[in-house]
Amino acid sequence: MKSIFAKFFVMLLTVGFLVACGGAEAEKADSTTAPTTDNPATEVKATPDADANAVDPNIPKTTMSFSDMTHDFGNIQEGDKVSHVFTFTNNGDEPLIINSAKGSCGCTVPEWPKEPIPPGGESSIKVEFNSKGKAGKQTKTVTINANTDPNPTRLTIKADVAKVEGAEEGK
Repeated sequence: MKSIFAKFFVMLLTVGFLVACGGAEAEKADSTTAPTTDNPATEVKATPDADANAVDPNIPKTTMSFSDMTHDFGNIQEGDKVSHVFTFTNNGDEPLIINSAKGSCGCTVPEWPKEPIPPGGESSIKVEFNSKGKAGKQTKTVTINANTDPNPTRLTIKADVAKVEGAEEGK
């Protein structure tokens, strides 16, 4: 009986970890990439969830550039919520349409403009990082799907999260 309980407990911890860190979603995102070789027989098929983030291939393409694509928050305390605003410019001749922006973990939440950005226009994406339960060096990404070439675009945030003494494990 103890063996069954122990196996069940380990399974719950594993599932909890995957849900808390978005592990299953991150793996799913990585498995929807383009073909790994020029041989179509080895192409990795996209999942239906990945199609929800796909940009219509018939929409004219544009380009975007960011003032910075990586931000390091430096040393922060576990439990701190920090944010950074990434500014960008539509450098192309067509309106820029951001279809989605998704953090690599549930602790990383982007806010992006829902309206088209005109050619030459500027806008921003705010990324919030919640360090609760994230002690140690952290690197997270935000994947932006838009009518850009290349697509997708990835932003990176980093932090060195100091564990708060007396804080409960994983809370």
